[in-house]
Amino acid sequence: MSSLPGIDPSVPPTGTGCAECEASGGWWFHLRRCAQCGHIGCCDDSPAKHATAHARGTGHPVIRSFEPGESWFYNYETSQVYASGPALTPPESHPADQPTPGPAGRVPEDWAQQLG
Repeated sequence: MSSLPGIDPSVPPTGTGCAECEASGGWWFHLRRCAQCGHIGCCDDSPAKHATAHARGTGHPVIRSFEPGESWFYNYETSQVYASGPALTPPESHPADQPTPGPAGRVPEDWAQQLG
């Protein structure tokens, strides 16, 4: 377990997409990973905002981007963004061939207007 509150580098991500969107047939814009338990949720620009709901429901304060090429962290308790942090158990992002927004086949054609 990490000595940093809200971060456990030993926990792997729970999947490659937002757990709740996958269960409900929804879609997401970007993905976020809970740095404490590995839960993958959708970002606040996504229709359902599952990453924030997870943080509020569990008290897990820190997320990390789960997008390819991004390594920033965000702390909900302090509203601070950190350019980097401890290495987490791989994978660091969803698969590069997974589309953004995603998942393939469930993103509406007017997705940009829906997020607008």
